[in-house]
Amino acid sequence: MSTVSSLAVEALAQAGTDLGVDGLREDFPILEKSVNGFPLVYLDNAATSQKPRAVIEALREYYETCNSNVHRGVHTLSQEATDAYEGARRKVQRFINAASVEEIIFTRGTTEAVNLVASSYGREFLKAGDEVIISHMEHHSNIVPWQLLCDQIGARLRVIPINDRGELMLDEFETLLGPKTRMVALVHVSNALGTINPVEEVIEMAHRREVPVLLDGAQAVPHQKVDVRSLDCEFYCFSSHKMFGPTGIGVLYAKKEQLQRMPPYQGGGEMIRSVSFEGTTYNELPHRFEAGTPNIGGAIGLGAAIDYLDRVGLDRISRYEHHLLDYAVEVLSALPGIRFIGTAERKAAVISFLLDGIHAHDVGTILDQQGIAVRTGHHCAQPVMERFGIAATARASLALYNTRQEIDALADGLRRVGEVLG
Repeated sequence: MSTVSSLAVEALAQAGTDLGVDGLREDFPILEKSVNGFPLVYLDNAATSQKPRAVIEALREYYETCNSNVHRGVHTLSQEATDAYEGARRKVQRFINAASVEEIIFTRGTTEAVNLVASSYGREFLKAGDEVIISHMEHHSNIVPWQLLCDQIGARLRVIPINDRGELMLDEFETLLGPKTRMVALVHVSNALGTINPVEEVIEMAHRREVPVLLDGAQAVPHQKVDVRSLDCEFYCFSSHKMFGPTGIGVLYAKKEQLQRMPPYQGGGEMIRSVSFEGTTYNELPHRFEAGTPNIGGAIGLGAAIDYLDRVGLDRISRYEHHLLDYAVEVLSALPGIRFIGTAERKAAVISFLLDGIHAHDVGTILDQQGIAVRTGHHCAQPVMERFGIAATARASLALYNTRQEIDALADGLRRVGEVLG
């Protein structure tokens, strides 16, 4: 089955920032939708991405041809489902360059992956008085699990501050690192600001003190190449639904030596080898951390999304999205009363902004009347909003299928917002 349309394949032969986006858009059926009488302009990709036909077809094919529970089944459907499920794990391994499939744990998403590490590794190896370092730009999913852990064991949460551009203050991070630091948990790319953090430098600084590092890669993996062995982080988490795959499935990568030291996160089927009333023997990696029937279709759909990204090419996607970001900043900067929140030098294609005197929710509502989908609110990053003294922003987040014409439509839509509410 082809994962990219023939028109897209032909267009992808072009060099530079021309991604052949018109061909790619044909792979995403929802982009043909009209909203309120206008063509859909979907600019909410940091919340979730749309799905190509290849992913939709992979899900349909699984449920129509080999739907069955995985592992241990001797009948044909079970063996076919197991092959497809474990094949998806191998695709993930290759995609992020993990050393082994044993290092790939399927979860419900980034949130569960962080909770798994906090609950298993944290409760096993942290104690009262220890410290966990996060940053001021974290998503709630990389704040609350560590708060819960710290409250339960008497540890302390420390926070790396950010400057007015939305960049980590590494000198302050160096100060926070100390003999009590037991974990650094950091977002790779901020969902609220678009900041691309200098994670290589952070990891090197933490490792000088033998401190493990967890990276929240939910906003990084769909837009740039990630090589976990090159990064050398202990843990890396991401979600399928932000990288053109299904919801309800995600990945925890962890170094094998860490996983071997960690107790199970949940108990039940598949994470066991044998059970008696006297005790339980746990399964081998990675199954030890995958209790119960997994999201089989979701994993297969994630594998199809990885195939799609590989076929298009992440280097090409990254160049195109940065080209689109530059164009968007140029066009939107000309609008009266606009204020950008997050202007880091290294930035992904996420644009958070305010219009003077107009609430972000009103901006989003009037844009929706014109078929333009943006996200409004605190983006599950309330400490970021507090840092900049605001309650919410409007956020346009871009993906490989967005176009300059859609940026122009956003600009026209924001002019309309000003006319109606300004």
